[in-house]
Amino acid sequence: MRVKICGITSLADAQCAIDAGADALGFVFYPQSPRYITPEAARHIIDSLPPFIEKVALFVNETPELIKSICLLSGCTLAQIHFDVSEDFFKTLGFPSLRVIRAQCQEDILQYSDHYRLIDAYCDSFGGSGKRLNIEWFEGVDCSKIILAGGLDPLNVASLKPYGFYGVDVSSGVEAFKGKKDPLLVQSFILAAKS
Repeated sequence: MRVKICGITSLADAQCAIDAGADALGFVFYPQSPRYITPEAARHIIDSLPPFIEKVALFVNETPELIKSICLLSGCTLAQIHFDVSEDFFKTLGFPSLRVIRAQCQEDILQYSDHYRLIDAYCDSFGGSGKRLNIEWFEGVDCSKIILAGGLDPLNVASLKPYGFYGVDVSSGVEAFKGKKDPLLVQSFILAAKS
């Protein structure tokens, strides 16, 4: 499984995740989040990263134009759209992007099944809540284009392997506190996901 460590706010946390084997890092451009980072601060981190690491920009309720400009300013390579939008939105955006489905029921996980998508547990806030989806929803489902998020940690991530998820996305499950990663939890999580 590929692993994204989300909510990166410092170069130390980014480097720790990369050294542990992360495939992608997430930067939260949602001002209401405790993991919010400015595009300029993200750029400072991204400019110091090695090649072949996906840099994912998370957005909530922003226009396509602003999303693209922040991605270009920060150096992010993929926009994660954490709110409901139309197909026209993605056409207008004109930038590599990932749709997020905030699932409330089993039927929700079947949406956009021909696309790569991130599936997270629905909560009133956006992301990083630690709320877990009912994993039984995914039994018998083709999960090869699904990145699973929500309530994951070093103790439960290995149990997802039989489902064949494309990847997993974690934030609160590897934090010392909101906005600061715990290096041991990051290492344990990635080891469990990839071993």
